[in-house]
Amino acid sequence: MTYAIVEASGKQLLIEEGKFYDLNYIPGQPGDIIHFNRVLFFSDHQKIKIGIPCLRSIVIQAKILKHFKSRKITIFKIKPKKNYSRKQGHRQKLTRLLVESII
Repeated sequence: MTYAIVEASGKQLLIEEGKFYDLNYIPGQPGDIIHFNRVLFFSDHQKIKIGIPCLRSIVIQAKILKHFKSRKITIFKIKPKKNYSRKQGHRQKLTRLLVESII
């Protein structure tokens, strides 16, 4: 099992080849190829490479599948005894990526 830990959109993700992942919005059109070069850890069947802080020799190639919005989150604020309440909704913009190869 070949996998890598990548820093992308403020998170650290364990990425495997051939799987898809949902990240914060990445500008680009569906079908575009993007590269992640902030690889923190890489593991092959026998070899393990640890970056200090990242590995420059390994690049993750991914394809943008689509852009969409996440589930709605309800934000409700209230101040007791002051007759104040505020209700608001939010949907985060996300991008779905398909990891094509770990080079």
